[in-house]
Amino acid sequence: MNPDWLGAWQALIHHPLFGVGITLGAYQLAIAAYEKTRWVFLQPVLVSMLTVIAILLVCGLSFAEYKSSVAVLTLLLGPATVALAIPLYLNLRRIRQLFWPIVLTLLLAGTLATVLGAGLAWLFGAERLMLMSMAPKSVTSPIAMLVAEQIGGIAALAAVFVMLTGVIGAMIGPALLRLCGVRHPAALGMALGITAHAVGTARALQESDECGAFAALAMSLMGVITAVLLPLAIVLLL
Repeated sequence: MNPDWLGAWQALIHHPLFGVGITLGAYQLAIAAYEKTRWVFLQPVLVSMLTVIAILLVCGLSFAEYKSSVAVLTLLLGPATVALAIPLYLNLRRIRQLFWPIVLTLLLAGTLATVLGAGLAWLFGAERLMLMSMAPKSVTSPIAMLVAEQIGGIAALAAVFVMLTGVIGAMIGPALLRLCGVRHPAALGMALGITAHAVGTARALQESDECGAFAALAMSLMGVITAVLLPLAIVLLL
């Protein structure tokens, strides 16, 4: 390769904004592909994640360098999460009307989501370390990683389970719920928020504002309940 071209290529891939560019570009292309085809396997988070991984491998970039270059996007996660309060506020009256069904759903479905995942892993012979890493799989990554460390799991492994849960939930969740006769926006949103956390909430917002509002509410409360009660339950039961 021509030395000038090689130097330009190296300068490009090591530019501080290269990671931001490929991340945003991959996600926009993934969204466009999904909107055009509506294929369930072209779920934007999954496709963009695989695309970014492929680009990093081709360019020979390490994860540490990529993480450093997308620090600005990581910083924006906080404001983006807070912005979920907008659909909550717009649907506050509806949420008040369904207050007790929401509480009951969170307690029952949240417990079931946690117990089923860990229980199935236990039946298949998973070790304690794996079980403790899988238990908080149905909450957003920062909370899951913290809880996993508190109860004796591995934070990085917990993040993997969270991502898999979110992507699979967003891919098959809406179709599966409709197949079961669940069509109410509030019920759809609660189910996606409880089981598929942030990725499910993003998918719920594609359905409707009301669906997205209930998904955001369920995701937030599920995270709080898991962070408080799961470590306590592990201490009392084990």
